[in-house]
Amino acid sequence: MGVTASGGRHDALLLAIDAGNSKTDVAVVTDAGEVVGTARGGGFRPPAVGVETAVDAVADAVRRAFEQAGGVRSVAHVSACLANADFPVEEERLAAALHARAWGADVEVRNDTFAILRAGIDEPRGVAVVCGAGINCVGMRPDGRTARFPAVGRISGDRGGGWDLAEEALWWAARAEDGRGEPTALARALPAHFGLGSMYALIEAFHLGHLASGRRHELTRVLFATAADGDPVARGIVDRLAEEVVTLATVALTRLGLLAEETPVLLGGGVLAARPPQLDGRVRELLAARAPKAVPRVVTAAPVLGAALLGLDRVGAPADVHARVRTYYEGA
Repeated sequence: MGVTASGGRHDALLLAIDAGNSKTDVAVVTDAGEVVGTARGGGFRPPAVGVETAVDAVADAVRRAFEQAGGVRSVAHVSACLANADFPVEEERLAAALHARAWGADVEVRNDTFAILRAGIDEPRGVAVVCGAGINCVGMRPDGRTARFPAVGRISGDRGGGWDLAEEALWWAARAEDGRGEPTALARALPAHFGLGSMYALIEAFHLGHLASGRRHELTRVLFATAADGDPVARGIVDRLAEEVVTLATVALTRLGLLAEETPVLLGGGVLAARPPQLDGRVRELLAARAPKAVPRVVTAAPVLGAALLGLDRVGAPADVHARVRTYYEGA
C-alpha cells in the first residue's frame, strides 16, 4: 500500500524498472499515479555475469524502493525495460527470472530502448534512435505493432555508437600517422587527450594495457571537437553516423506505416542527447529530406518514466494516472 500526499491510501499498482548497462532505476507507482518509492542500482549485464546475478543487482534496488513505499511486498504488474533483451527468447528468459522473484503478479519485459521512446511521447506512437555506447532503434504504434532491430553489434549490421566512433577515429588516425591513409588532425588530437605524443604511443598503451580499454570511449568527445574544428576525416565519421541514425529511423517509420504521417522521432543516449552541432544538424537535415513528416526531438526525461508509462498502458490506467507519473518526473 502507498500513501498519497492527501493522506489517502492506494494499492501498489506497478513496479517500473529501467535497467541499463551502467545503472538501474526502479519506481513503485500506486493506482492513483503516485510515485511512492524509488531507488537506483548498478548496471544490468546478463551476458557478462549471468541472468541470476544480474537480477540480484536489480533486486537490491527493488527492495529499497519497496521499503520506501511503506513496506510494499508485491505489485499488480512489473514493467521492466532491460538492456541486453535483444531477442524475444531473451525477453522471455528475463521475464521468467523476474517473475520468480514474486515482485508482481504479471511481468512484461522489453528492451530498454522502448523506455526511452515511451518517456518522450504522450501516447505509444513514434520511433526512437538511441546512440550511447552502441546504437539501437525501436518504434511502436498504439495497436501494439513494433519495429525493432537485433542491435548486437557488427554481426547484426550495426554502425555507430560511442564505441564504434572511437574505433573509427583510432583507425583513421593510425593510418594517417604511418602513411597508409590521408592526413587528419585526429592523429595528434587522440594521443594528446591522454598526454601522449603519437598514435604509435597510444596504440602501444592500449595494446599493453597501460591504458584501460574502456577509456577508448573518451575519444568520442575528441572526435566531435576535431570535427567541429573542420577536419575532413573527423567530419566524415560524424556524417556517417548521422546517415545511420536517419536510416534506422526511416526504416522503422516505413515498417510501421508512419512515414507519411506526422510522427515523433526521439533521439536519445549520451551521444545524441549531447547534441554535437554537426551531428544534430545533419540528422535533422537528412530527416527533413527523407521523412518530412518526422518531428525530431531529444529525449531528456528519465527512461524509468517510460517503463512506468508502458506499464500503465498495459494495465489500461486512465490518462490522469499517466499524467501524474509524468509530472512527477518532469515537474509541473
